[in-house]
Amino acid sequence: MALLGRLGALLQRAMETEEPRLDLPSAFADHWKGLTHYYLEATDENKPARQTDIPWHLKQMLDILVYEEKQQPSGETGPCLEYLLQHKVLETLATLGKAEYPPGMRSQVLLFFSRLLGQMQCPLLHYLNVHRPVQKLLQLGSDALASEPEKEAVQLVAVLCVKIHQDPALLPCILEDSSVDQPFHPHRSSADPNLATGGPLPPSPKEAPGGVPLTEPSSFAQNLVASLISLCKSQKRKVALKAQENLLLLSSVNHPTPALALARDGKLGTLVANHLCTLHDAIPDILNPADIATLQPVSWRLQSSSAEDKGSFLGQRNLEAFFAWLDLCDCLVKKSHPIVTDAVKKAVGQRLFHGRLEPQLLQMAEHGILLATALLTILARQIRSPALLQELTVFVLGAEEGQAGPGDPEQHHPLRSQLIERCNHLSDEISMATLKLFEELLRLPDQHVVQTLVLGNLEQRSYILRSLPGQEEPVAREQEPCEDGLDLEEDPYFMDGFSGTTFRTSAKPKPAVLFAPKLRMQPEERTGVKEVVSSFLCLVPSEAKTSTYLEEAGYDTYVHDASMLFKECSANAAHWNWPQVPRPLEGCPEISCFYEGHFLKVLLDRLTRILDQPYAMNLQVTSVLSRLALFPHPHLHEYFLDPYLPLAPGCRTLFSVLIRVIGDLMQRTQRIPNFPESLLQVRKQLMGLVAEESLIAHRTLLEGVVVLEEFCKELAAIVFVKSAPEGPP
Repeated sequence: MALLGRLGALLQRAMETEEPRLDLPSAFADHWKGLTHYYLEATDENKPARQTDIPWHLKQMLDILVYEEKQQPSGETGPCLEYLLQHKVLETLATLGKAEYPPGMRSQVLLFFSRLLGQMQCPLLHYLNVHRPVQKLLQLGSDALASEPEKEAVQLVAVLCVKIHQDPALLPCILEDSSVDQPFHPHRSSADPNLATGGPLPPSPKEAPGGVPLTEPSSFAQNLVASLISLCKSQKRKVALKAQENLLLLSSVNHPTPALALARDGKLGTLVANHLCTLHDAIPDILNPADIATLQPVSWRLQSSSAEDKGSFLGQRNLEAFFAWLDLCDCLVKKSHPIVTDAVKKAVGQRLFHGRLEPQLLQMAEHGILLATALLTILARQIRSPALLQELTVFVLGAEEGQAGPGDPEQHHPLRSQLIERCNHLSDEISMATLKLFEELLRLPDQHVVQTLVLGNLEQRSYILRSLPGQEEPVAREQEPCEDGLDLEEDPYFMDGFSGTTFRTSAKPKPAVLFAPKLRMQPEERTGVKEVVSSFLCLVPSEAKTSTYLEEAGYDTYVHDASMLFKECSANAAHWNWPQVPRPLEGCPEISCFYEGHFLKVLLDRLTRILDQPYAMNLQVTSVLSRLALFPHPHLHEYFLDPYLPLAPGCRTLFSVLIRVIGDLMQRTQRIPNFPESLLQVRKQLMGLVAEESLIAHRTLLEGVVVLEEFCKELAAIVFVKSAPEGPP
């Protein structure tokens, strides 16, 4: 019995000395009191926060909250979380973080907030005592932050963006001091929200006619967007990249209510466009326009962050920063909710296109014109989102697509008129820069460009001579035989490895295999295509042909290039609903006088001066004309590539202009001694086959002849490729 008594006493003492069960609410309150007690006893105001007990207390508080939530039944609020909400712990922390006392406290607070919101599963942001201090911290994000808390700030913003993307109700729900209604209800805790928020959640809202809820200005949305944009500008590449990724994530929320809060209340479009304009203004005016053309495509994800990378030309870093942000805007327009897309594209259009570029494009200073035109050309090359492309093309060309008359000064859209006139400017540099811009515009997958520049004046087919009284068909021109009687198979450009030819050759080689696909055509179709191709190849007389003497300058090269470009044009036009055949003449109203339109007029005028223009200018003009000839519209094909078209009085086409140029060439070459030898020498110099360029009389004219020969072969290749029934070989 004594032994049993002693054992019982030992057990009793063990039970009395056993550590009591963990009291989470008391421990949580003790850690909070320990943190606040620092401010009562601290003597060294310069001591960093990380060297105090504050980080340890915050970590313990977070661990307790996370542990408590795991022990609670789903949807219920534990006593520690209620303590945090009732005692406005987060409000106090946000105030301490804003005061930055002790030094580095802001980083500790931001880190605690991001971990709390990221690790807790219950929807805390619905409580006023949570999202109000979050707003206070977000306001700091738009201030001039020191470099130290940027990492922690972007972590908090990233958590918020993820939470909002998962639950779009969060963004419009947590509007402060507003009565906003939601078309759907956010997740609610089983605990009484009045306990934590001090009032009920806002009642249900009214809706606009389009079904989008009407909201009051959202300070949360404004602060969140402003903080994101501020962090996107960080000099730390990792911070900026993470902020930009979360900006895209936030803008892609698939619901109209949060999208409206971002676009209208958060002013996302305005803030994004303003920074784009700031970066544009930072581009130095002394930048060489030629350097802009060498700039490689810039991605917002891959922009260089090396401080030592000074660029290969003056202003390259500024230029890359501008186009990197433009690429981000392009992604926003492409991937965001339609409401956000519309806001961003309109803001970019108003502030950058009209506010910055338009005054620069309409100025009179030559350097300024060249710089603005080069920037606009790269803009057209880099933008890929259809909505922003449309905004760009309407800015450059206007919204109207109707037929233009010869006396129409296009006062309704002065920029388009000015740009078209500059294709025929006194300055060759301005003309070539503007032609490059139009060539880039014609590459865009936007029907509006072709329709506005060219098709509007070709819709009625008034370039065709109508039937005379008593005739059922239009009067056709009599087909002229090819010079020297060369048939398609007789032309030397259809032969592989042709050499040893003199001018005026009459040898008849074997038909080239390049025309094998035409054997699948009907005989009359094959003959028609053959005649058209031959007409272009035989335009330049034998005396002016030099490419047969040089290697790798044959017709097959142009067929391959035309095939690739035609596929590109056809892919762009696949959804434009263009007709497959020309519009019937009986359905076209008769127009007394055909006018090709301002753009085509300038191009054809330039083509008539091909023998008097610099070589680079001729290449640019023919490049734009070739691009137009590639489009798979029957009216464009007919007007550009049908040499036997019966033309209305006073009408000119590409083929008729070439005939006149060839006539002028033959007259002028009669006065040039040793013309064939000089022409061949110039061609070798242009191809780099001659080490030193010798002075040759009439060089401009001879260079124009070289361009003429190659242009005619290029047009013949386009005819061939476009006429292949099963696609180019």
